[in-house]
Amino acid sequence: MCGFPTPTDTVTPRQPRGQERVITGNRQTSWAFADAYVAEDEALHWARERALEAGLRSVSPGTGSALRLLAASVDAKAVAEIGTGCGVSGIHLLHGMRADGVLTTVDLEPEHQQFARQAFRACGFASNRARFIPGRALDVLPRLADAGYDLVFCDGDRLEYVDYLAESLRLLRPGGLVVFEGVFADGRTVDSGPQPPEVLRLRELLRTVRESQELVPSLLPVGDGLLCAAKR
Repeated sequence: MCGFPTPTDTVTPRQPRGQERVITGNRQTSWAFADAYVAEDEALHWARERALEAGLRSVSPGTGSALRLLAASVDAKAVAEIGTGCGVSGIHLLHGMRADGVLTTVDLEPEHQQFARQAFRACGFASNRARFIPGRALDVLPRLADAGYDLVFCDGDRLEYVDYLAESLRLLRPGGLVVFEGVFADGRTVDSGPQPPEVLRLRELLRTVRESQELVPSLLPVGDGLLCAAKR
């Protein structure tokens, strides 16, 4: 039975807005457990190894499973991805999308996209399930269709994230999701010390998304921080 606390109840003080809770050892252990909760297959391990060899940082397993869930939650038929890498995030997105869904993925490096093609094929995805576009995201995105996408996943240049947001709002249908990877910046986003321009842009992105009247936001503590927002 729910009710208001009585004077004898122990009540945890409300955390002041804007202050971060101390991360305890138990919480770290819980996050590690959550990150490994969904097992990854051999194709994903292969893609991760190619990314490691290329010096690329892949999304964590927990972030990947969150992407899979988000794609499934909007019954995604069309997804745009900024930052193909070697295909780790794309595999998770494709697993969550409809069976006839198409992933449009953009990356500066065609060589990385070739690894992603191989990984997608190893997972059993038909070649027409993914459209690979090499090039700079801010040159490619304006060519994509207005309101033509159910989800936009951003894992590219952090300095361009605010610009990706503007493009994503145009690309998304009402109810669609925009998702940004890496917004914690290894803890630097909430560090009070001097920070590089990349971190300052991430802070700007976080403020912009939180204050937008067009978006319903949430910040998920998976991987290096996953900022999600639904377009009204």
